[in-house]
Amino acid sequence: MSGTEQRDNARIIDSHLHRGPDEVVVESSLSITVIKPGLDDFPLGVTMRTPGSDRELVSGFLYSEGIIQCGEDIEGIELDRDDAHVRISDSSNFHPSEHIRNTTVTSSCGICGRSSITGLLHMHGPPLSEEIQIDQGIVSKSLEAMSSRQGIFHSTGGSHACARFDASGQLIHICEDVGRHNAMDKLVGSAIIGGGIPVVDEFVVVSGRASFELVQKSLRAGFPIMVAIGAPSTLAIDMANEHGMTLACFAKKDSISVYSGLRRLTP
Repeated sequence: MSGTEQRDNARIIDSHLHRGPDEVVVESSLSITVIKPGLDDFPLGVTMRTPGSDRELVSGFLYSEGIIQCGEDIEGIELDRDDAHVRISDSSNFHPSEHIRNTTVTSSCGICGRSSITGLLHMHGPPLSEEIQIDQGIVSKSLEAMSSRQGIFHSTGGSHACARFDASGQLIHICEDVGRHNAMDKLVGSAIIGGGIPVVDEFVVVSGRASFELVQKSLRAGFPIMVAIGAPSTLAIDMANEHGMTLACFAKKDSISVYSGLRRLTP
């Protein structure tokens, strides 16, 4: 399976030792270099990701960082194993002092290496739709659909997933990665490449907790509703409230906790 590799494993079950190969999620580096007319080539940083959908990952990452505003701002992406060189338009919003990372972006942290998160805290996303409403049945349907499509997770137990759904709970697209922020960037990047940004009457489901960085990326993409299987953080709740997003967490088949925007989630 793409995104996984086998490693030797020794299991102890009921005091008995069992040796054999085990399927493990791949984690490897991707170096991103930005090329803009009139500027030197700038290494944007290194992110740890699961290989696959690298073009989508780069596109979503640049968008969530505010470097590009649409797919047309990317003039080309050249991929060479673990290196990505991105040519961006002269009209793009790239500022080396703000966007270049000082350290590796690990699979657990999407804002590592930034000297300041001021730009992220005060970012301006598209208007969020007030037309979409979902109920517990639609949430339950989306959870089942996402779980059934998490191939890497079912093989390894080591990946995160983000998925887009329409208002009826139909799955539009799903992405997996060892890093939850990478999974979101891949999801958003696929929408950018397909010309579907900003999203309108859709909601996004994340397989883990609702962190600040995932809420920020969801708002930037235009999702009016974010559903998380895990817990929220204080900053995630505060940011969702500030921007009028519906943030629902601890999602299960028959229950959910809504921390902001209850108007879009009916009983």
